[in-house]
Amino acid sequence: MGLLPGFVGERLKSALLEVQEYVRLNVAVMRGAVSRPFYAHDLIEQLDVIGLGSLTVVLLTGFFTGAVLALQSGMTMDQFGARPYVGRLISASMIKELGPVLTALMLAGRVGSGIAAELGSMVVTDQVNALRALGTDPVRKLVVPRVLAGFLMCPILTVIANGVGLLGGWIIATSQLRVASSVYWQSVAEGLYLEDIWMGLIKPFFLGVIIVTIGCHVGLRTSGGTQGVGRSTTTAVVAASVTVLVVDFFLTRLLITVLF
Repeated sequence: MGLLPGFVGERLKSALLEVQEYVRLNVAVMRGAVSRPFYAHDLIEQLDVIGLGSLTVVLLTGFFTGAVLALQSGMTMDQFGARPYVGRLISASMIKELGPVLTALMLAGRVGSGIAAELGSMVVTDQVNALRALGTDPVRKLVVPRVLAGFLMCPILTVIANGVGLLGGWIIATSQLRVASSVYWQSVAEGLYLEDIWMGLIKPFFLGVIIVTIGCHVGLRTSGGTQGVGRSTTTAVVAASVTVLVVDFFLTRLLITVLF
């Protein structure tokens, strides 16, 4: 019985240490983002990796989310004779909530795991120590370009996901639900308010930074050789996905208070 309090205490101490190191990393990133030297080439490379590299999975996710949302909501709204308003439901759901969250979860699975694996491999092969020996700050060189790329590309990918989601909903509404195209798009426009658009655009900036910083933090804390890289990859995906959902809730509460 005496072992249990000690075990819990060690786990709690370890968790607090991780939080402390994560906060320190974020402070170093903010400092590195506004002071020299800047690594523009690395930033452009990460924009390509995070943005264009994630485009296919975001397009597929957004399209089929909008399509299945139209299919399911159309069946439900038929019970109330409200089938023509399916566009309003899709636009509000995609732009305020599903678009930002699903895009962030896809990035957590693809980008977060990739960053953790890449940086973890560099740590266990002493490439990060080699950078320090050459006088290069690993945070500025490896982390800042990735964080800036995530900050910039996550909102763009979210807008794309929203667009193809509305397109997928339109295809199902016109082909399966027999809703006129003009009625669908008019319903989409009527269901959107400026506050909804702002909410859908503000969230991805925060979620993109969270995903990348968690991936970088976990990657740079890797130990234990190749097995450690595997553990870090799994940890990064799980931690980023859960944090995205938690932060989305609190961001939604905050934005509702501020915008509405």
